[in-house]
Parts: sequence; structure tokens; C-alpha cells
Amino acid sequence: MFERSGLAVAPRVWEVGALCRAIADALEARFNPVAVRGEITGFSRASSGHCYFSIKDANGQLRCAMFRRAATLLDFSPRDGELVEVRGRLGVYEARGDLQFIVESMQRAGQGALFEQFLRLKAQLDAEGLFDPARKRPLPLQPRGIGLVTSLGAAALHDVITALRRRVPHIPVVLVPALVQGVSAPTSIIAALSKLYLLAQAEQAPGADLTLTPAVDVILLVRGGGSMEDLWAFNDEQLARTIVQSPVPLISGVGHETDFTIADFCADLRAPTPTAAAELVAQPRDVWLGALGLLGNRISDGVQRQLDTRYQRLDQAAARLGRPSGLVARQHLRQARLAQRMRHGMLLKLQRLAQGQQALQAQLPEKMQRSLTQQADRIERAAMRLELLDPRLVLQRGYALLTGADGHAVTSVRQAPPGTALRATLADGAVDVTVSQPRLL
Repeated sequence: MFERSGLAVAPRVWEVGALCRAIADALEARFNPVAVRGEITGFSRASSGHCYFSIKDANGQLRCAMFRRAATLLDFSPRDGELVEVRGRLGVYEARGDLQFIVESMQRAGQGALFEQFLRLKAQLDAEGLFDPARKRPLPLQPRGIGLVTSLGAAALHDVITALRRRVPHIPVVLVPALVQGVSAPTSIIAALSKLYLLAQAEQAPGADLTLTPAVDVILLVRGGGSMEDLWAFNDEQLARTIVQSPVPLISGVGHETDFTIADFCADLRAPTPTAAAELVAQPRDVWLGALGLLGNRISDGVQRQLDTRYQRLDQAAARLGRPSGLVARQHLRQARLAQRMRHGMLLKLQRLAQGQQALQAQLPEKMQRSLTQQADRIERAAMRLELLDPRLVLQRGYALLTGADGHAVTSVRQAPPGTALRATLADGAVDVTVSQPRLL
């Protein structure tokens, strides 16, 4: 590598590219293959699918490139700040003369043994049918109460309570705190779930008094994000078997969107975050108010149609009156009964509609009461018109109602030949008369 020029030893003059290749060959012979542990920084994914980033620690930093073929094998989404172990080979990027680490595989630091354990348990429970979609239950549309298991000090608790208070402040939440990290966490979570199971089963029993025990129709099991080690409590086999025994639908909202645990596969539904878990069981209040308004309009329309039908029948009955005095009294009685039945029916429908919606029903009864009052006024006006048909009003003007011995009305002289005995009903009584000589008009 050196040339002699007289007494001095001169270094060899390299071409830049040749020197870069020589350095690359020296690195290849000395280090490769190599594994490095460090923290990701500056991660980016190009449109080609290649990934570029650096890994660093307190004493150094190394540029890395991960080509698309290797990147497609990743089972997680790398993020800045994440501690990882990368395997590959050192080289020199000759175009810039930079030292570069070509990454052929990547995993979260310390994940290897845990991840293999996770995969073994996942395969075992899947084979036993614990993940079977057929056993997954739909969520209740409007739960009477929500059970919540998480840590009192977790940010997930604040996120869930905030979402529920914003969307469904009228639904009670039963919080049973538990440890969500560490060796004792699985046992603590199982105990918390068991308490909620007993509560849910007790209020599902026939004759249960819901004024003494809060209703629990769905359970949220939540925890914020973290490393695989932080979330390891949710990969416990006994916890998995406890989750599938839940008497009500259970939602798992553990970690971030890219995090998966055994609890997620056992739950009836997996939410990507704790907040999303809360939103899945909390239809916004405005949706239910709109539905109530629609139901109220439908009930009002139905009542109006029924009233119109009854008025039409009253009109037809009035047109068929032959002897009004007796029929008027019966129609008054029937009218009163119909009005009472309609009021009772409307109140019963309102009571059924209001069950389970006590916090939302303030507007509907007032609207229906106004409608009921309007319809009662219409019935009273119809009754007044019907009273005008009372023949007694006619008799008071000097007219008389003639009836034969059989009690039927006599409306023609041909029905009363000479000697016929008749009764004349006047405004204040009746007189018996005998026909002497009928006259035709």
C-alpha cells in the first residue's frame, strides 16, 4: 500500500470508489452479519416501500436502510423512540461515502421470547374455540349500565369517563379498579371482572330489584398503550378463559391501534383504543332525542287517525237516528268510554316508550299532553253538536211525538185510521189521544 520514493515512504493514491469498496470489504469480513440494539429516530417510509431511519443510544448513532422485501415482513409499525433489535450487515453507501446498516429483520427489544410465548398461547386458545366468531355477541343498543375495569391511575380511565360523560351522561358506570401492569395484574383483573359478572348475573335474575343493584349490560376492559412487556398481563391464559365466561358482551380496549393481546381475541369486540371502546357503547344523546321525536310524531299521527275514524262513526250514527232521545244517551255513554279508552291508550304507550329513557323524556310528555288537550276539545265540540239533535228541544217549541200502541213513531195519517189510540209526547209529559177523523194534507 505504500511506495518508496527515495528514502520516504509515500501512501498509495486511491480512487474514491475503490477506497469505499475496500472499506466495505473490510467491514464485511470483520463484522457481518451483525445485530444491533438501539432507539429508532427519524423513521420514514418512501413510496417505493423502502424504510430509512437511524438507531441510536447515548454514545452513538447509525444510519439504517430497510428495503421493501424485508419491510413487508414486519409484524408491527416502527415508531420514533421505540427500542428495537435489528439484524443485518454493515456496508458503505458509496454514492455518499456514508457508513450504512442494511437491516434484514427487526423486532422490538426483548420481544423475541415473549412473542413466541404469545404465539403459542394464541394458537392453543384458537384451537380450543375461544376466538370463534360464532360465540361473539352483539353490543346492546342502549345499555342500562356500563361496567368498567381499569387502573385508577391510568390515563385510559380519564379518556373513557370523558367520552361517556360527553355522549351518554344518563347511563351509570360501575367502576371496579384493577392493576393493569405487573406480575399481580392478571389476578387483579380477574377478580375485578368476577365482581362485575356477579353483579350482571344478579340483576338478570327474575324479580331482581334494580333500585338496589345497578344494571350492567356491557363491560369495558381498557388500558393505555405501552411496550409488549407493559401489556403482558393481558396475554394471561387464565384471564383469557375468564373473559369468555362473561355473562354480558365485553369490549377490550387495550393499548394503541397497532397493539394486539390475547384479551382482544377473547373479547366480544376489540376496540383500537380505550376512547373508541367507550364510543362503541355510547350512542350520542342527540341520536336518541331524534328517535324519540320521530316516535312522538308517529304516535300523534296514529292518535289523530283514530280520532278521525271515531268522528266519522259518530257522524254516521247521528245520521241513522230514528228515535233520537234514547240513542243520544247511548251515544253520550259510548263517546265517554271511547274518550277514556283513547286517553288510557295514549298514556300507556307513553309509559312504555319512556321506560329506559327517563333522562330523555322531558320533552315528549309535554307535547303529547298538548295534543291530548286539543283532541279532548274537539270531542267536546262534537258532543255539543250532537246534543242539538235532541228531539226534546223540538218538543219545547210546541211539537209532539206520536207513537202507537207498539211504541213506534207514527209519521203518516195512513198509520192512524179512525178510532186508533195514540200517545202524544210533549215537552213536559205525555197524553193519550184517539183518532176521530184523519185528514190528508
